[in-house]
Amino acid sequence: MTVRFGLLGAGRIGKVHARAVGSNPQAKLVAVADAFETAAKEISAAYGAEVRTIEAIEKAKDIDAVVICTPTDTHADLIERFAKAGKAIFCEKPIDLDVKRVTKCLGVVEKTGATLMVGFNRRFDPHFAAVRKAIDDGAIGKIEMATITSRDPGAPPVDYIKRSGGIFRDMTIHDFDMARFLLGEEPVSVSAHASVLVDKKIGEAGDYDSVSVILETASGRQALISNSRRATYGYDQRIEVHGSKGMVAAENQRPVSIEVANDKGYTRPPLHDFFMTRYIDAYANEISAFIEALAKGTKPSPSGADGLAALKLADAALKSARTGKTVAVQ
Repeated sequence: MTVRFGLLGAGRIGKVHARAVGSNPQAKLVAVADAFETAAKEISAAYGAEVRTIEAIEKAKDIDAVVICTPTDTHADLIERFAKAGKAIFCEKPIDLDVKRVTKCLGVVEKTGATLMVGFNRRFDPHFAAVRKAIDDGAIGKIEMATITSRDPGAPPVDYIKRSGGIFRDMTIHDFDMARFLLGEEPVSVSAHASVLVDKKIGEAGDYDSVSVILETASGRQALISNSRRATYGYDQRIEVHGSKGMVAAENQRPVSIEVANDKGYTRPPLHDFFMTRYIDAYANEISAFIEALAKGTKPSPSGADGLAALKLADAALKSARTGKTVAVQ
């Protein structure tokens, strides 16, 4: 089975997904759409695809599925359009920044019977997936606490901050999904602390750049999340899960895993510079999982419901940070 894809959005994340589709022997990138034709042409030339409009891709009989990489405020509308058009849909997170809009969108997906997968790529990172397998295999006993560290090498432009929904909905949302993935239980309360320590312009835009979050489940399991928009040493991505019988952790990854020892001490190469290189395997694996679900006729995961759950956690975290109180997840 070869799944024929249309790519909507040829920006930074669009290029990442184009590579994932283009490298999969069971996939073919047929068409690319973007408001900036130059960007679309760059991807089309690299993967032998055509440049088409979104409307043309929507009506196309030679396209089975779409990958939505357009701006966030277009995601829900496009999901609904392509669900009604009978296409399978892979959409980058989030579905929307508003819980009610996401709920309405998922209602359309359910009514049409469309296939929808949401792009929480970190579940498919080989190292993080191995942590989950160790938990499932009983290697650390009953889960008690998870610690997730996620720090970007630098803050995005303030113009992006203003339309991103803020750090909790844009950045921490990945960690909320990872917490759910690791804990195996739904968080019922959120306590968040947030500051502006990196760039005062981020604060002036109404957002934060340094946050700490504690999630707690009904049984008392906890997840601690540490986020920063600035890590001078590279893209910092680590997880650790503590259980009744031990601990399992995934360390930071480097493009080259070596260690040099000499009279100056022990040194190692720098970390990956950002998600485009750190998560190459994860992006490829999630597209493979999407294709496998289509081939088997099963519902892919993460689902739209997973996207909604992560957004609800983000909303609760923002409310907690603003009020200074622990917030129950609605």
